[in-house]
Amino acid sequence: DGGMRHRFAADGVLLAHFLFAAFAVFGGLLLLVDVRWAWLHVPAVLWSSVVNLMGWTCPLTPIEKDLRARAGQSGYAGGFIQHYIGPAVYPRGMPRRMELIAGVSVLAGNALVYALVLAWLR
Repeated sequence: DGGMRHRFAADGVLLAHFLFAAFAVFGGLLLLVDVRWAWLHVPAVLWSSVVNLMGWTCPLTPIEKDLRARAGQSGYAGGFIQHYIGPAVYPRGMPRRMELIAGVSVLAGNALVYALVLAWLR
């Protein structure tokens, strides 16, 4: 059934989106395993921060929305963070200033993690 395939595909995009966001936030800890993780992690952090700071929509969001529409499911307004994370953290909505804080926090938090991990490795 096409609707079922589109729903599973949308769920797959959602999972990939969540894993990417989690990697951007927590992936710096992988440097403890192998510092080469930085080659993947630094671009993920920069992308995640820029998307939040510029108020852009991650390309995965419209892909998921399109797949949900093709599956006959209702879409949602806003981006991934606003729809899935925002309501848990900010039940009354995620204002623009919180997107800015999220963008800066991802950069600052990872800069701290990198500094601590690199100091520990030395």
